[in-house]
Amino acid sequence: MSALLPSSSLFEQNKIRRLYDEATETWWFSVIDIIQALTQQPDYQLGRNYWKVLKHRLEKEGSQLVTDCHQLKMPADDGKMRLTDVATAETLLRLVQSVPSPKAEPIKLWLAKVGYERMQELADPSLGVDRARELWLKHGRSEKWIQQRMMGQETRNKLTDYWSEEDFPPQPPPRGGAA
Repeated sequence: MSALLPSSSLFEQNKIRRLYDEATETWWFSVIDIIQALTQQPDYQLGRNYWKVLKHRLEKEGSQLVTDCHQLKMPADDGKMRLTDVATAETLLRLVQSVPSPKAEPIKLWLAKVGYERMQELADPSLGVDRARELWLKHGRSEKWIQQRMMGQETRNKLTDYWSEEDFPPQPPPRGGAA
């Protein structure tokens, strides 16, 4: 996978870590975060243990769900990137059905909302830009910072488009030290 963009989303005060793969246009969600929210576990370790037991049970049943889960590095609470079980929204919707919890229906609705927002952005990319601006403001970024960030991305896009159109060959990385 290339160009994985980490972010997180909130579901009823639970942080759900996710990654967006630009190459495949796929969202990957942390399975443990979803399980923790579903089972209302206050502690990450309890959610992790619940997933471990559920995963073992599903494997014994021959469920395809466990096979459809992958491991990707996501930011952990300690700030380090750690391998975490992840799944697509489709797999999570199937997984949610395996967890006896009154929280299952709200998670299904939340996942549907995330998917719907993405479909809207595919139809009208300006919605994605607007959402990014809103998120940056929520993260405390200034209007000036947001404007510089967006202009920097536009400049980078124009440059890479120019290189593609002019058929520039990729340049080897510079060798160490010789100037």
